[in-house]
Amino acid sequence: MSDTDNNPNDIPEHQEEEAKDNKAQEQEPDLREELGKVREQMFRIAAEAENTRKRAQREVTDARKYAVTALARDLLDVADNLSRALAAIPADAREHASEALGGLISGVELTDKNLHAALDRHGVRKIDPRGEKFNPNHHQAVAQIPSTAPAGEVVEVIQPGYLLGDRTLRAAMVAVSSGQPPAPVAHDTATEDGEEPGSNVDTTA
Repeated sequence: MSDTDNNPNDIPEHQEEEAKDNKAQEQEPDLREELGKVREQMFRIAAEAENTRKRAQREVTDARKYAVTALARDLLDVADNLSRALAAIPADAREHASEALGGLISGVELTDKNLHAALDRHGVRKIDPRGEKFNPNHHQAVAQIPSTAPAGEVVEVIQPGYLLGDRTLRAAMVAVSSGQPPAPVAHDTATEDGEEPGSNVDTTA
């Protein structure tokens, strides 16, 4: 018999395999937990990367869409002045205008039309909210007046507003209805019957 066969520290091959299997089984839950953490971290990183990509894309789109904000605001004053100039011309003056004055009026009207067309091409839209419900995001109330219109409805537009895309470039200055006007005070019955006011007052005391 050899020395190897008599060595008490030798472990049979099948026992060694069992020991490895047992050790692997003991480590399996830990490995699954670690794998789950890695997978969750990968999903989180992928989601963050996708959110970053969408945010960057949105910022680029907004930058393109709203790049004309400052210029558009400056042009609104020009549009207002053209509108005021046209509104200041009386109807009879238009009808009896000389050829030179008529040409000037037509030129101002064409300029006003072209200006608004150019603004519209860049996403700037004029809003005239008369008859609409007051919207604090798009309207600025400067007066509240009695009216037969429902309370809170825009009854007069003092200055038109403008939108750039879905943003308010300039709020419309409006007057808002306060509701039904106060009912007239009923006359005294005696007055309606033709009696003088105070004629039925007892003065014998």
